[in-house]
Amino acid sequence: MDAFFASVEQRDHPDLHGKPVAVGRDLPRGVVAAASYEARVYGVRSAMPSVTARRQCPDLIFAPPRFDVYRAVSSQIHEVFRRFTDLIEPLSLDEAYLDVTAACASGVTATEIAQDIRAGIRAETGLTASAGVSYNKFLAKLASDQDKPDGLTVITPRKGPGFVASLPVGRFNGVGPVTEAKMKKLGILTGADLKNKSLTFLAEHFGSSAERYHAISRGIDPRPVRPNRIRKSVGAENTFAEDLTDLDEAVARLEPIIAKVVTRCAEKDVAGRTVTLKVKYADFEQITRRMTLGKAIRDPDTIMSVTRELLGEEHPFRKSIRLLGVSMSGFENKELTDEAQLDLFR
Repeated sequence: MDAFFASVEQRDHPDLHGKPVAVGRDLPRGVVAAASYEARVYGVRSAMPSVTARRQCPDLIFAPPRFDVYRAVSSQIHEVFRRFTDLIEPLSLDEAYLDVTAACASGVTATEIAQDIRAGIRAETGLTASAGVSYNKFLAKLASDQDKPDGLTVITPRKGPGFVASLPVGRFNGVGPVTEAKMKKLGILTGADLKNKSLTFLAEHFGSSAERYHAISRGIDPRPVRPNRIRKSVGAENTFAEDLTDLDEAVARLEPIIAKVVTRCAEKDVAGRTVTLKVKYADFEQITRRMTLGKAIRDPDTIMSVTRELLGEEHPFRKSIRLLGVSMSGFENKELTDEAQLDLFR
C-alpha cells in the first residue's frame, strides 16, 4: 500500500487531501508512524521524532493513529487477495507476498492479476497500491518499491540479474544502514559490486549472511511464499513524556507495556520462552537484555518478575531512561506449551 496509514487518514478526512500529513502525536516525545507523500517531500519519514518532523515541515498536520481502522482496511485488502490465491504471506498490515502460480495455470498472467488486485483494492477501499511482479520474493519486493505511488513493475527472469546489478546495495531488502556502510567501506556500492565478490570474501566479512548476499546479487532467492509464517516475536514499548531515573517508577511503567504484550500473545494464541527488555536512554543509546526460561509463558506476573530482574541489573541507571519495551519470543506449539505448564502433582 502507498503511505498506508497516512492515506487512510486523507481518505477519511478530505480536508487533509494534498496536504503534508504525519500519523502520530505532536508531542515532545512523539514519533511519526507514517508520512504522506506530501510530507516526504520535506524529508519527513516514519520513526522520525515528531519535533524533528515539525522542524523540517512547519505546516505538517499530525493525525492521531487509529490502528483499529487500519486493521479493518487491511482485512478488506486481504479479501481482495483471496479472490486470486490462498498463498498469502503477510509482512505487515499493508504489505504481503502472493504466490499466483496456480492462478496463472488458466492462462492469465501474473501481471494481469496484479492489475486486477490493484483495481480491486482501489474499488473496495479508495486507496492505491503498488505491485511488484517477479519470479522470486526478493525481486518482487524490489519491484514493488520501484514505481511508487500507484505503480506496477515487472521483472522477468531475463531482466532479473541486470536489474539487481544496477541497484545500490542500500535498496536490497535485508541490507540495513549498518551493513550498507560496511559494504561501502569494502567497495561494494551496487549489486554488480556485490556479485563480483567471492563467497569466501563475503563469508569472511559477513558471516552467516554471506550465502544470501551471494545469491541475491545474482537474482536468486529460493524462499517460498509461506501463508502460515511463524511469528518470531510479540512486543510493545512506550516512550515517556519525561525521562525516568527511579527504579520503582520504571517498574511501574512496565505494567501497561506488559499488559499489551500479554494481550497480543493471547490474540495470536502463542506463548514464549524468551523475555527481552529494551531500554533506550535519553541520549538514544539503546540496550537489550533477555532471559530464556525452561518453559513457555505468557502470564503477566511471570513476565513482570523477569523484566523487573533484568531492569534491576541495570540499576543504578547510568543515564535517564527515555523508552522501555518488552517482547516475547521463542514460541512453542500451544499444545506442548499447555502440557509443559501442568503442575507435577495436579
